[in-house]
Amino acid sequence: MEKFTVLEGVAAPLKLVNVDTDMIIPKQYLKTIKRTGLGTGLFSEMRYKDDGSDNPDFVLNQSAYKNAKILVAGDNFGCGSSREHAPWALLDFGIRCVISTSFADIFYNNCFKNGILPVVVSKEDLDKLFDDADRGANATLTIDLPAQEIRGPDGGVVKFEIDPFRKRCLIEGLDDIGLTLEKAPAIAAYETAKSAEQPWL
Repeated sequence: MEKFTVLEGVAAPLKLVNVDTDMIIPKQYLKTIKRTGLGTGLFSEMRYKDDGSDNPDFVLNQSAYKNAKILVAGDNFGCGSSREHAPWALLDFGIRCVISTSFADIFYNNCFKNGILPVVVSKEDLDKLFDDADRGANATLTIDLPAQEIRGPDGGVVKFEIDPFRKRCLIEGLDDIGLTLEKAPAIAAYETAKSAEQPWL
């Protein structure tokens, strides 16, 4: 998993509440178990017209936000079914951080397992970040995970809380497999001892 320390990039405002995982990545894209290639399906029902052309009204199709790395979203982001394809699609598009006042639990957990930082802020701070994001290409935010702060284009700072264990995993790039591999020497020692004690196994 790619490490997350300090992220600087354009923030796209998605001023919708209760964005569920079917809106993030619709069901027709769930046939694959690959983590790549899903970026094209991200928000596809809003991003594309019926003829497959880009919807110019959707934020990620606007030139200022086509390379956004941060998403500033409304309350209760990631609700609905527990599809891990949702963070996969965000990551494949290039989104490494989602900021909202609240997240659905399963989506929130899946973000950490895939190298995305979900940041919970107050309603007042979210409104401020929406204002920053509305500036288009000038809406560059800096997400500093070690310092646990978001720095805006005008020098404003928003502090955020995060579980220390999840913070360490992101900073060190440790997913579940990486955490297991940290125990590889102990696992190997156990297997060696077990083979000596019970060679018939």
